[in-house]
Amino acid sequence: MTEAVGASQPFSMQEFREALGCFATGIAVVTATAAGGHRIGATVSSFNSVSLEPPLVLFSMARSSRAFTAWQAVTHFAVNVLSEGQDALSTRFARSLGDKWEDARCVEGENGVPLLADSLAAFECARYANYDGGDHIIIVGRVCKVRIRKRADAVPLIFFRSKYRRLASEGGADVPFDLNHLVHGW
Repeated sequence: MTEAVGASQPFSMQEFREALGCFATGIAVVTATAAGGHRIGATVSSFNSVSLEPPLVLFSMARSSRAFTAWQAVTHFAVNVLSEGQDALSTRFARSLGDKWEDARCVEGENGVPLLADSLAAFECARYANYDGGDHIIIVGRVCKVRIRKRADAVPLIFFRSKYRRLASEGGADVPFDLNHLVHGW
């Protein structure tokens, strides 16, 4: 049964945030060129794959974001998956004030979107759809191009319990081949 909108919750917002923080995520910076040619960017941990065919990804943007109107209007954007050692870049793009782009090394993507150098991967996207997500908007993009950093030392920047983390080792357990589609939901 779905609870009515606005009904009181049996938990506080702080408890909800703490529980969400128990889910370790990678960190991405979404980037775009807004109207007038100025670059916008924001750190997100809400990046997900949606579909393999067509290739779709999503992220969410807070309605309280200073650049919210610009994010609603962009037709192309990039999702830059950050690698270990890019925590300062993540922090810079998470802040609402200051020049996020100062000293940021970028290359221009095929549709004019700025791509962050040294990212683990970058997804260049065309806007596919926007959806209401409460105090956020969910932005879905159709992936037009993928760039992958294929170095042995390329590992993701991890966020867990409100802190940047590092992977303990590369020695993880393989998912059995016949269960791989279940793990990914595909």
